[in-house]
Amino acid sequence: MSGCGAKHLVLVGMMGAGKSSVGRVLARKLDRPLLDSDELIEQRTGRTVREIWMTDGEAAFRELETRTLVDALNDDEPSVVAAAGGVVLSAANRIALAESDAHVVWLLANVDVLIDRVKNGAHRPLLDDDPEAMLRAMHRDRDELYRDVADAIVSVDNRSVHDVAQAVLRCAG
Repeated sequence: MSGCGAKHLVLVGMMGAGKSSVGRVLARKLDRPLLDSDELIEQRTGRTVREIWMTDGEAAFRELETRTLVDALNDDEPSVVAAAGGVVLSAANRIALAESDAHVVWLLANVDVLIDRVKNGAHRPLLDDDPEAMLRAMHRDRDELYRDVADAIVSVDNRSVHDVAQAVLRCAG
């Protein structure tokens, strides 16, 4: 099922693409709860994403990411889901998205836009060493994965959060 009649509207994309910000606007417009992966993980564990990543490692974080996505997709209440940026890395997550009654929208951003948006992102442990090189590599590695799960693609470049939300609503309508 596609569109806003779908059980859930799921936003995917790279860190800094605006999934949380756009998700908040969409949740208000659709009168649905926002399920933000990173926030849910932090609520469940009582720790920040950075703490989990640094203490338990990437594999442990990815497990939490998967559980959070599956729980959100299985929630009976229709919602807006701001999925973690790396959610597409797991084949199980891609299958869960494909098999769910959700409309998946890829918020596509130019890498240069992402670099500018995340330059002060201290909560993003993947960007600790060389943010620009890491974002370029992640974009290259994930592009096709986002494309594969997306029912629609909305560019965020040179657009306000509200403009992006309106575009998502148009393609999900």
